[in-house]
Amino acid sequence: MKIPLSWIREFVNIPVPVSELTEKLTMAGLEVSDTHVVGKWENCFVGCVRQVENHPNADRLFLCTVDIGTSSKTVVCGAPNVSVGQKIAFAMVGAKLIDGRTGKEFVLASAKIRGLVSEGMICSERELGMGEEHDGILVLPYDAPLGIALSEYLGDEVLDLDVTPNRPDWLSILGVAYEVAALIGGSVTPPPDDYTENDSDINDDMQVTIAAPDLCGRYCA
Repeated sequence: MKIPLSWIREFVNIPVPVSELTEKLTMAGLEVSDTHVVGKWENCFVGCVRQVENHPNADRLFLCTVDIGTSSKTVVCGAPNVSVGQKIAFAMVGAKLIDGRTGKEFVLASAKIRGLVSEGMICSERELGMGEEHDGILVLPYDAPLGIALSEYLGDEVLDLDVTPNRPDWLSILGVAYEVAALIGGSVTPPPDDYTENDSDINDDMQVTIAAPDLCGRYCA
């Protein structure tokens, strides 16, 4: 079972290095067979699209101004979903990416596209190696910190756990969080289990009627 550390940290603080945590878990019976680092991006940052204009020499391309916190870059982008105000994954010249067409790794270089210089790239999921989506750019949440390294914002470490049959409580993120807390002396903050009721009473909108009580003694909805 694969467990992202970022998810466990939502419920329990982990003040020890990952190597120490994996050793403690393994010695407790929850063997960590492997660890994976997700998002080893270099020269990639969270940017914000400040301006989008039509490319003067191409009908399906756009000329975008991207703010990366410390400076602004002008890039040529062909994604149909790019728009002003989006937080995006921006790759600087020198970044290692995945070619969306061939699937091969390449180093991003400054390029002149239809007569205009493009100083980087607004990336799709596939170009970052995060998925297969390549029809449009990856749009990040609005509150993504501007200028932060993408590896710091989206990167993660994933533990590959071998769960034994006698410990079904380890088959959940929260169950592993309780185990981590027990091993490092921390405390777990479980997710909220109460919900606010609003609008009309559901019993006024729908009812269940059992037409054949001899065949169905109870039915709930």
